[in-house]
Amino acid sequence: MVPLRDENPTELTPYVTIGLIIVNVLVFINEISLSPPQLEQFFQLFAVIPEQLTGSFFGVAINQPIPEWLTLFTSQFLHAGFLHIIGNMLFLWIFGNNVEDKLGHVKYLIFYLSCGVLASLTQWYFSPFSSIPSLGASGAIAGVMGAYILKFPQAEVITLIPLGFFFWTVRIPAIFFLGFWFIQQAFNGFSSLRVPASVGMENGGIAYWAHAGGFIFGVILGPVLGLLSDSKRKTE
Repeated sequence: MVPLRDENPTELTPYVTIGLIIVNVLVFINEISLSPPQLEQFFQLFAVIPEQLTGSFFGVAINQPIPEWLTLFTSQFLHAGFLHIIGNMLFLWIFGNNVEDKLGHVKYLIFYLSCGVLASLTQWYFSPFSSIPSLGASGAIAGVMGAYILKFPQAEVITLIPLGFFFWTVRIPAIFFLGFWFIQQAFNGFSSLRVPASVGMENGGIAYWAHAGGFIFGVILGPVLGLLSDSKRKTE
């Protein structure tokens, strides 16, 4: 299923969402310009390496030019392939513009980055000694989706469903579309604990716990930052 657009027009130009997409694309362009050894080194430097993050929490010196905690932010702008970044940026644009409209630019940026950090820490909690890099904007975007479903539970998302060589568009309530997505991520997270050979970060797959954690923290942080407030929003 591919979301095409939502039914909630924004009043505020989503400068932060646009800026995040541009930064992610520019970083990805840099990634594809690197040789495989350079790209591996790039990921080792800027992605979250759980075992290194664990060591840094206990005062173990990490032979890296940047503090390991900083990778909780830098990893949010890394992607592992074309489908990875295309899917993430599509979901960010579809759902991020409405959440930014409700929070305002500054709060939205704080919200986005915080969800990304907390999502990475959720994944780290379940695999603190993994040596596989964890990267991508998925955790932060999961937070955006959590906030969206909280604010617009009755909204409908036009969804493109491929049927062989044909495509069928249907309107799916956001609460069902994103609710199903969340349940799937949580289920896969539990599965990754039992079957590490098939899913989960242990084998360089999808960090399902980061997705589920990002979604939950999005639901929590959104109201804290005024997502549900009906008062007049100030544009920053």
